[in-house]
Amino acid sequence: MDNEPTEDTPRPRSAVKRILMVIAMAITAFHLFASFLWIAPASTMREVIPGDLLSKYMIPMWGQSWSVFAPEPINGDYYFDVRAVITTDTGEKTTEWVRATDVELDHSTYKLFPPRSAGLGIGVASDIKGSWEDLPDDQKAIVELDYFKGDDSVDRLENKLEEYDDPENTVPGYLESEHTATAYATQVAKAVWGDDVQRVQFKAARQNVVPFSDRNDKSAERPNIQPVPVGWRALVVEDHQSQEEFTKYFCSSDEVRCVSEL
Repeated sequence: MDNEPTEDTPRPRSAVKRILMVIAMAITAFHLFASFLWIAPASTMREVIPGDLLSKYMIPMWGQSWSVFAPEPINGDYYFDVRAVITTDTGEKTTEWVRATDVELDHSTYKLFPPRSAGLGIGVASDIKGSWEDLPDDQKAIVELDYFKGDDSVDRLENKLEEYDDPENTVPGYLESEHTATAYATQVAKAVWGDDVQRVQFKAARQNVVPFSDRNDKSAERPNIQPVPVGWRALVVEDHQSQEEFTKYFCSSDEVRCVSEL
């Protein structure tokens, strides 16, 4: 019969295949739209995606910007150092500093397919430095103090910061950045020194490169490091974090010696 299918007649796709294609196209469309909103200059268009869903989706896996290009290319390095107080058989001991950003970058240097997580430390350092710079001088002096005793240490820090004027309402943004930085520092400390970690301290910093106008001056030196002084903090562990997987990833670098390797 004329209606009988032949070898050249394409077979209709099954319902399952059509559904999967629709889902794949929807995911692709959302990713392209989210990337456009993230890369484009900040505007009210970002409110199309409710809450902080956009930032949670883009960071840390898909974050990008045009800052690598002129007229304002990236012109500095960010560092994120971590140290801890650990318990030993002879009492508490303060460790040496570990530069987490060097460990992270080791995972991407000379790698054909570097992991996107290799820039996590730089992102954390950049975020908290920006938030810290926005703080008034009184609040900057407060965050340099230690807040690690008791379960209410974060509440005491927040209450102390709120005792002083904050005309630009910068404290909430800083506290969010510090929470993220402390959680990251906690993971780094536990990866390097194990479960004996009692409290952590991190030091984020930026160092600009030699100015472009001095690029041919052989005696030119890089400007001084711009640190973010933060005191000792209590450990922060998020429910969705996997310390085991982070330790396996972080300690696979030759830039660090972890207690599990000793």
